[in-house]
Amino acid sequence: MIELWDKVLLEPLINGLLVLSKAFGGSFGLAIITLTIIVNLVVLPLTLRQIKSTKAMQSMQPKMQELQKKYAKDKQKLQQETFKLYKESGVNPLGCALPLVIQMPVLIALYQAIMQTLPTTPEHLFGLSQRLYSFSFIQQALPPESNLLWINLAYPNFFLVLLVMATMWLSQKMSAVPSTDPKQQQMQSMMLWMMPLMFGFIFLSFPSGLSMYVIVGNVFRMGVQYFVMGWGGLATMLPAGIPFGSGAKGKKGGKPSPDKDAKEIEIAAKKSKVTTTKEEGAGDGTSRNKRKNRR
Repeated sequence: MIELWDKVLLEPLINGLLVLSKAFGGSFGLAIITLTIIVNLVVLPLTLRQIKSTKAMQSMQPKMQELQKKYAKDKQKLQQETFKLYKESGVNPLGCALPLVIQMPVLIALYQAIMQTLPTTPEHLFGLSQRLYSFSFIQQALPPESNLLWINLAYPNFFLVLLVMATMWLSQKMSAVPSTDPKQQQMQSMMLWMMPLMFGFIFLSFPSGLSMYVIVGNVFRMGVQYFVMGWGGLATMLPAGIPFGSGAKGKKGGKPSPDKDAKEIEIAAKKSKVTTTKEEGAGDGTSRNKRKNRR
């Protein structure tokens, strides 16, 4: 099993990173950024499916609220009807996590690849020599430049750990599905803070090259999500002048801002009130005329 892991994932990743670093003048940091973009482009169809599932779940919220009210005392029936609604809408709740699950092996292999390609111990250097392909241009790529700006990618970096936490929080907030259920709201709020804190604590002991992979991946997914469905859960945090809908110009179906929506609702309510008053007045006038005719 270990040999299969090395042959299928670890060795291609190590040699691929060395080829990319040679293409960028020996910069291992640019090689990691390029690898991150390539991996995210490969899983882009799954990412788009994930975003569309999230969007569909948002549109399902009114129906979900109706089911929660209707079967408030029958949890089993509520669960059955909820799964039925998911099936009718073509939504798979587990599909939202599929791109991240697929990238987990890449993340683990990248950790091993960084440790061996930027060796900090003699053992790691020996392991690297056993996993290199026998192509001259790969041999010439050694040793790669381990620094990107002031950051040594072979060691943890606190600044990049903070960026991992920030981009993870923003990505989760952007893709959060609003819910009126207090338990779901509490769970979402807890996960929104727990996941970045947990990953931040873990990445404090990991090479900063791995942190860079996560940061670039988070930013990539946020960009894709913005062009598909707008700012999502981040919309309530943005100033009123920033477009709310899909894309920078606010595509069809987007809302300019929550404040503008509130004003429009208020104006519509006033118009409805005025119309109702006029109708009542007209009705009263007709009744008076009828009474006069009878007299």
